[in-house]
Amino acid sequence: MTTACAAGVDVGRDYFDVGLAPSGRAFRVDNGPSGIRALVDRLRRADVKRVVLESIGSYGARLVRGLADAGFEVGVVDPKRIKALRTAEGRRAKTDALDAQLIARFALLMSDATRPVPSAKAFEIRALSTRRRQVVEMAAMEKTRLKQTLDEPVADSCRLIIAHLAQERARLEAQLHALLAAEPDGQARSRLLQTIPGVGPAISMTLLADMPELGSLDRKAAANLAGLAPHPNQSGTRNSAAHISGGRPCVRVALYMAAVSAVRTDKGFKQEYLALRSAGKPAKVALVAIARRIVIAANSILKHQQPWAKPT
Repeated sequence: MTTACAAGVDVGRDYFDVGLAPSGRAFRVDNGPSGIRALVDRLRRADVKRVVLESIGSYGARLVRGLADAGFEVGVVDPKRIKALRTAEGRRAKTDALDAQLIARFALLMSDATRPVPSAKAFEIRALSTRRRQVVEMAAMEKTRLKQTLDEPVADSCRLIIAHLAQERARLEAQLHALLAAEPDGQARSRLLQTIPGVGPAISMTLLADMPELGSLDRKAAANLAGLAPHPNQSGTRNSAAHISGGRPCVRVALYMAAVSAVRTDKGFKQEYLALRSAGKPAKVALVAIARRIVIAANSILKHQQPWAKPT
């Protein structure tokens, strides 16, 4: 066991169901500022040090910040890991209270259940980055509708919405640039990232906003966090191909697009890409490999504060 007492929280829209381990006690509080204050007080009285939630959406974001500010070790974990523990324990019953107790047992047993919580400013930056992606996706849908419509009034409506979304995207990007530039060495970090072939202002903004850990990781952790680390799938005589999974999808998509651009020039990763293709790798597999090299290079560049240089 890694800690004397831990708590698990099953997050809902209206309530937090809280379980304690190893005592097995459970209680419920409102999902709101007063409920969070009551929850923090009860956890302190129970001498809880570690609190874990499932990563199932935004309903628990305020609680994560409140717990971190109160000094608790906080973890937000993949629900699949919690489900795997339920299967391992042979349990079939499922209620909110039972889920909270299960998460508490997970928090008590797993040494990697928690990680440092980003600052309030980092949360704000990530939220703005998420909103920017939503606006881009909405604009793409409207452009598709514009191509498909046969009626001019509908086309005019689509053009109006597209123009408005373009203005909103520009406004959000200006806010993001200002927030990132205000971070310590923010402008310098952005310039360093843009020395990597394929990484322009938009992709460097995504990396800084959605992967602020860059520069503090080892190469394997950087690839894994970006969702670009291949995971083997072997058993007995079966040797299936390794596949990437997990990580942060928005970062993975950005790095993949960077790879598509970087393999088009000799000053970038064209030779490496052609070598992979000559070795029989499918195009997408080769591009993922290049994307993995880009994130590893980005991590190293920010760690050593040196611009990118093509290996000789």
